[in-house]
Amino acid sequence: MKETGMRKIKLEGIIPAVVTPMKSDFSIDFVQLKNYINWIKNFDGLGGVAVNMDTGEGIHLSRDEKMKILETWVENVNGKFPILCGLTTRYTKEAVDEAKLIEKIGADAIVVFPIPAYAGNPLPSEIPYRYHKSISDAVDLPLVLFQLQPSLSGVFYDDETLLRLVSIKNVIGIKEASADALKFVQTMSVLRNSGRKISILTGNDDFILESFILGADGALIGFGTIAVAEQIEMFKAVKERNYDRAFEIYSKIKPLEEVIFSPPVRDYRARVKEALRMIGVLKTSFVRPPLLPVSNRDKEKIKKALKNLGYKLKN
Repeated sequence: MKETGMRKIKLEGIIPAVVTPMKSDFSIDFVQLKNYINWIKNFDGLGGVAVNMDTGEGIHLSRDEKMKILETWVENVNGKFPILCGLTTRYTKEAVDEAKLIEKIGADAIVVFPIPAYAGNPLPSEIPYRYHKSISDAVDLPLVLFQLQPSLSGVFYDDETLLRLVSIKNVIGIKEASADALKFVQTMSVLRNSGRKISILTGNDDFILESFILGADGALIGFGTIAVAEQIEMFKAVKERNYDRAFEIYSKIKPLEEVIFSPPVRDYRARVKEALRMIGVLKTSFVRPPLLPVSNRDKEKIKKALKNLGYKLKN
């Protein structure tokens, strides 16, 4: 257990980055959301959930919408597992104000997204350091860093920046989503030798099992909201060093992952929602424009992958 300010949280295992159900007018469907929460609550062994992340279209939501979504999760989960909340803002004051609201509503940790000010190389470490430090000083919540692939508007942190960021007292973990195995290993090496216990959560949906074997403490991933039971079992198998069983599970779920996260990766949100719709968890798979709806070609691929995995499709 790690202690930061007033909160304690253990970051490990499968932590789904959850979706945001929407109506045909692209407003939030809170009836569907509550049903979705009740569905995911039934999985034993979850390490938590992460709301208002990229999978949940956090950057496409207003502040009021994000806070109401967080409130709905907090009220309905009722402490069964930790709730992490994505902080998708643009500048420091906005981040501080929103972080205070997230804390007041009752999230257990904040995942700090990279911001547009990071764009361009080289990135001076002072910019992300001051941004994260201001958030840390404003709230008594654990912070999770987010290293995200540039194709999803993210940034890679160099070693100096990583070490400065983990020196901030509230920082307890990182979601490493570089989609680059070498960068993942390099980041893990830097953090493991930083002098602090930093939880490393893979955000790399394309090499989940490999991340576990390399030493990741868990996975904070969009794919975690589909094939949930299988991933929980796979993580448990790795912890028990039952690698044959882990690879057996991974070989079954990998084809679905490859469909969901096929190029262009930005369309994975619609694909995840469509998969959830097909198995009856959601009634709709709408994503907020300018994101595009799932294509007919992708629908057929998703349907085939789900059937091969043994899911009974509802529609």
